[in-house]
Amino acid sequence: MMSKVFRIKGEIMKKHFFEPLTFNQLIKAAKEEHAVERIYAEMGSRHRAKRTEVKIESISEEQVE
Repeated sequence: MMSKVFRIKGEIMKKHFFEPLTFNQLIKAAKEEHAVERIYAEMGSRHRAKRTEVKIESISEEQVE
């Protein structure tokens, strides 16, 4: 199975942040849905953000050479 690389951009909206925390991550996954789940898991682990607090703005597939 071939893995793809996805660039996911978004922000985390938490009550105690003065402004949204933006992120721009490269995630290696087989499908776009798996990459989104990985973002939710990582942001929840690092920043204790719930899924409703993570807003994904764009997902694009990157070319790997």
